[in-house]
Amino acid sequence: MTEQEEKQISTSALAKKHKVPGKDMFLRLQTKGLIERKGDYWSLTNEGVKRGGRFVEHKKYGKYITWPEGINIDVSNGNLITSTVIGKEFGLSANKINFILSEIGWIYKGIKGWLTTPQGVQQGGEQDENKKSGVPYVRWPSSIIESKVLLNSINQMKGAVESIEPKEEDVEQESQGFREKFVAKLRSADGHYVRSKAEMLIDNWLYMAEIVHAYERKLPIEEDVYSDFYLPTGKVYIEYWGIENDRRYSERKAIKQEIYKKYRFNLIELTDKEVQNLDDILPRLLLKYKIQSF
Repeated sequence: MTEQEEKQISTSALAKKHKVPGKDMFLRLQTKGLIERKGDYWSLTNEGVKRGGRFVEHKKYGKYITWPEGINIDVSNGNLITSTVIGKEFGLSANKINFILSEIGWIYKGIKGWLTTPQGVQQGGEQDENKKSGVPYVRWPSSIIESKVLLNSINQMKGAVESIEPKEEDVEQESQGFREKFVAKLRSADGHYVRSKAEMLIDNWLYMAEIVHAYERKLPIEEDVYSDFYLPTGKVYIEYWGIENDRRYSERKAIKQEIYKKYRFNLIELTDKEVQNLDDILPRLLLKYKIQSF
């Protein structure tokens, strides 16, 4: 009998079977690549379907996911390690590692301690707290020390040449052509060289508002995709869409928008119309991510 022919049980029932809290079960199935978050709902991935996952409609409970009762799956996160252990691997302090993890958007600083973000959960991060002090921190799968995203960020922080080769994606191939066509020659107030007057206006606005930002920061994913601007505070990306009526640019734009949506990144999108009115537009958009500009 195949898994698909077996009795199906809900994710909550699967959690009880493995003695795991229901919320944790969803997060661990996400880490295993069997489900993914789409808005307010969980959706099956192709791998989840292969493993026998199904959607069931119920008059009372609505639509939910079920699994073969005898599905063979390791729902544990394996040996979880702390930032202290990660730091020892790279000769860095736990504090330094936490700041790096925060900069790439996997954790953020709470009133006390560190809290995981949705992107951190996707990397297998699990929230925990010190049993004596109650200070929160995040534990990670040991495989995180092999993450190309983390390794690149650590190399950059150390001033080393980036040596982890990214995947060759269509998005970046388009991006490389764009960079060759529009060379960054305009110098903004904070010393960044940008590619257009609009980008210079955005950069100068952020600088004058005393908002820390990076220009053309690589997204913390394995696909080789770059944002126009990145604001570490709030983990916000800003994209300026400056070209209209160009098929290749529109295709690249659509792909990048889908990537932002897929990874649930905080994104602010600006066109020429918004750039001409940044004083009214940006403060309102930034406030949505708890970034106060004035």
